[in-house]
Amino acid sequence: MFTWKKYVYEVYREKSFSKAAQNLYISQPSLSARIKKIENLIGFPLFDRSTSPLQLTEVGKAYIEAAEEIFQIEQRVENYINNLTTLKTGNLSIGASNLFAAYVLPPLITQFKQKYPHIGVHLTEGNTTQLETMLSNNSLDFVIDNYHYDSTLYNKELYCHENILLAVPKHFPIHGSLEEYQLSYESIKNKSYLDSVHPAVPLHTFSELPFIMLAPGNDTRIRGDRLCREAGFHPNIILELNQQSTAYMAASTQLGATFISDILVSQLPSFENLVYYKLDGSAAKRQVFFYYKNHKYKTRVMEEFLIVMHERMTKI
Repeated sequence: MFTWKKYVYEVYREKSFSKAAQNLYISQPSLSARIKKIENLIGFPLFDRSTSPLQLTEVGKAYIEAAEEIFQIEQRVENYINNLTTLKTGNLSIGASNLFAAYVLPPLITQFKQKYPHIGVHLTEGNTTQLETMLSNNSLDFVIDNYHYDSTLYNKELYCHENILLAVPKHFPIHGSLEEYQLSYESIKNKSYLDSVHPAVPLHTFSELPFIMLAPGNDTRIRGDRLCREAGFHPNIILELNQQSTAYMAASTQLGATFISDILVSQLPSFENLVYYKLDGSAAKRQVFFYYKNHKYKTRVMEEFLIVMHERMTKI
């Protein structure tokens, strides 16, 4: 009954026989015949073929639930076997937002792959809600995020500390009176700007400037709103975007000021037409963690990745 469960599951996942067949590298008639054979064996249809997209029948739902339990059992056995080997096979799935997927994880994954070249590493991009859902249903081993996940559901390992800066287009005349607060690109890159000799700028000074903000709900947006509120003003938002890197590029066109992670600034070339400022307040500081599910069997692959992560963390 469950010999060909992966075929049923792929049709369920894609809600299409044709797409599932492409993913499985078999012909659609062959896939349909296999599904039909399972349905004949069970005595009930698994899919309602009258709907578009394809939907599960009640029996189909029960079959998928059972198949997912079997997949988890198979995964546990595979993980156990992998732990008895020298990590010449295995997989690791990591989820991340655009910022971490583009600028933080690549060198870390490279370092891990150099040490364990036969381990497959799969990287998934998404927002916090999407990634937490995937972590919860075991689709991901780790999520790297600066958002706080429920500690009763997830364990976490600290990767680094992150700080939010203000990047302001150079053409605004306000900079003339703020030279003592301006940060060099090099001081951001080597994090020397965090030293107390570099003062934080009074944020209210920029209350009349146009701001580029991330979309509501994003942690950087929440923190930016809070920083402005604590400084006694509501920002004049002229543009809302979904990604920090996009907001950063928009600011570099002289459009408006934006709140930006020092991680992103340090990973990209300096924009000569932007001026950077250090910010004060708890909202300007956050931590980046690798999260993994509580009570999930931690494979040796996961353990070795955390070791590599901590080794790299000490060099940041």
